[in-house]
Amino acid sequence: MRSLGKAMLATLALLVAPAAAQEAPFPKAPIVAKSPVVSAAESSAPPARMIPGARLPVGQAIAPAELEAFVDGWMSDAMRREHVAGATVSIVQNGQVVLKKGYGFSNLEPRKPVDPDRTLFRIGSISKTFTWILLMKEVEAGRIRLDAPINLYLNEKVRLTGKSRDVTVRSLMEHTPGFEDRALGQLFERDPRRIRPLDLYLRQERPGRDRKPGLVSSYSNYGVGLAGAAVTFGKGKTFERMVEDEITIPLGMNRTTFREPRPERRGLPAAMPQRLRDDISTGYSWRNAGFAANDYEYIGQVAPAGSASSTSGDMARYMLMLLGDGQWNGKTVFGPRAARAFRSPLRQTPDGVNGWAHGFMVFSLPGDFKGYGHGGDTLAFHSNMMVIPELGLGIFVSTNSENGAKLAGPLPESVVRYFYARPETFPRPGSAALARAGALFEGAYLSTRRANGGLEGFVGLIAGSSEVEVTSGGRLITRSALGDERAWVPDGPVAEGRFISTLGDSRLMFHMEDGRAVSYRGAINAQTEKRAPFTERLSTLTLMAGLTLFAALANFAGLALRNRREVRQNQIQARAAIVQTMQAGLWLASFILFGLWAGGASDIQALMYDFPGPLLVTASASALVASALGLLTIAALLSVWQGGRRVDSWTVSRKTFFTISVLIYTTFSVLLAMNGALEPWSS
Repeated sequence: MRSLGKAMLATLALLVAPAAAQEAPFPKAPIVAKSPVVSAAESSAPPARMIPGARLPVGQAIAPAELEAFVDGWMSDAMRREHVAGATVSIVQNGQVVLKKGYGFSNLEPRKPVDPDRTLFRIGSISKTFTWILLMKEVEAGRIRLDAPINLYLNEKVRLTGKSRDVTVRSLMEHTPGFEDRALGQLFERDPRRIRPLDLYLRQERPGRDRKPGLVSSYSNYGVGLAGAAVTFGKGKTFERMVEDEITIPLGMNRTTFREPRPERRGLPAAMPQRLRDDISTGYSWRNAGFAANDYEYIGQVAPAGSASSTSGDMARYMLMLLGDGQWNGKTVFGPRAARAFRSPLRQTPDGVNGWAHGFMVFSLPGDFKGYGHGGDTLAFHSNMMVIPELGLGIFVSTNSENGAKLAGPLPESVVRYFYARPETFPRPGSAALARAGALFEGAYLSTRRANGGLEGFVGLIAGSSEVEVTSGGRLITRSALGDERAWVPDGPVAEGRFISTLGDSRLMFHMEDGRAVSYRGAINAQTEKRAPFTERLSTLTLMAGLTLFAALANFAGLALRNRREVRQNQIQARAAIVQTMQAGLWLASFILFGLWAGGASDIQALMYDFPGPLLVTASASALVASALGLLTIAALLSVWQGGRRVDSWTVSRKTFFTISVLIYTTFSVLLAMNGALEPWSS
């Protein structure tokens, strides 16, 4: 179960056999491609404000040499630890580029160092910030209203139907449209022939709606796809062309593109220009103590949500524009209203929890600074972009390896902490008050960011489960199905449900009702973890699966050990025994097939590209037939107990075992049906 959860949530996004290994010894030190560094302009810095214990006052720029030394050491250590083949970084401050570097390799076979001005990395969901800029430009021009239904700005074939018709533009920007989240088998493609136009993708992959718009933030790639379709409505241009005309070309971002390196095909936007293709970084996974090259990840069918590729040099220009309130180098990309919007959260949230600044994430940083930007994850590429206006600082980092999130995520926070925040002592101590009140928080929780039915819903139930417990030392532990375990301590009175990480500044917020926690959400606010009902708890599924497996094995053990010469049964009992034996065989087959599928689900590429696959479909079909046969055993139950003459009937113990097996199989069948596992057609 743990390997399955790890693969499921690694992207994302936050998941075929693995690609052939391209093994090479990891470099002893980063291979560095450097570009000229320009010193920050001290004269443009705001008046200095010193945080006690910090290395620098707020208004003082970081010396380029100090910054380079810190980032070099940090990146070198993290790349070795996390098995990252290549990375690229750019940092700007006070209107200047102060650091721009490539680390490691963009390709290992043959070896090619990362060039910060040439190497293209997939930046994943940072692509969404381009979409929100185009959308806010339409708002500024009066062509789109934030509180209007998104359907007003969509082609008729793309418009939402049924109860989703009231989804507003604003709800898309704060990820509260209420959609379920589906990704497996369609968000990423390995075969470019499977790429669809955006409008066709939006029609064919339309999700169900779990809740009313505006209630709960639950990250939606599909919602951003709708926003991308809205900004092109009536323009006669593709989304890719609009990004070029209104953002990348004016800023001179000549090596940033939403286009992908596929063959040209009628009905699709033009593919990536040939001049860029030779500089695409390969994505890597770490397998058997060596790097294996991943397939190229095509996301063009929902380009507004994640198909961009860029260099750290181009992203430096982008961050300078964001810090310049939409202006850079004499070019204006967006106006004052959009500039204010991208620093104004749409939702009221507790301190430290992202309120979605019109699509941009809000980050709480050491020293009580606020950052605005976005993270970005594909299967192999992990990126982060953040601007901190109070410091005049912008940081971009991207990696080309599956474990890169552990590098890209913490780098901006680490830079701010090292130069501008007071030193902290970690880990933070536990709380005796929390230890006494642990029962208020402990229990099983389930993510809102998942499919609400079918096989993907069932897999999402397993992967989206988490457990909360409180230790005797007064620390709250969250443990996800990924195996991700984190410790937290109260950030204020325990009854208020606010927590802070024992090892950093990340926050966790519980929603309390009648003095008891009913849900919690993390700092990014991309999903809410709600208390899981008994029927949707991983522990319940595991218990019933164990009982079903035991009953099936006992059934076959009885066949092997029972003395057939002493067996007495009537015709109904004989037929009921045959049916239950067939059930037991189907349940065992289902468990074996699911186990084989889950064993391969740790391969994130296989899970994302090939879901559900023949193993999972056959496992589901086997369970479905076993459940249907259960109806026959239920119908025969009364007759089995009536038996007949003593010499022609089962013993009481045999009848009891049959009855218990019926109850176990039926309960497990109902549980699976409620959670989508008996829908092999749902693929």
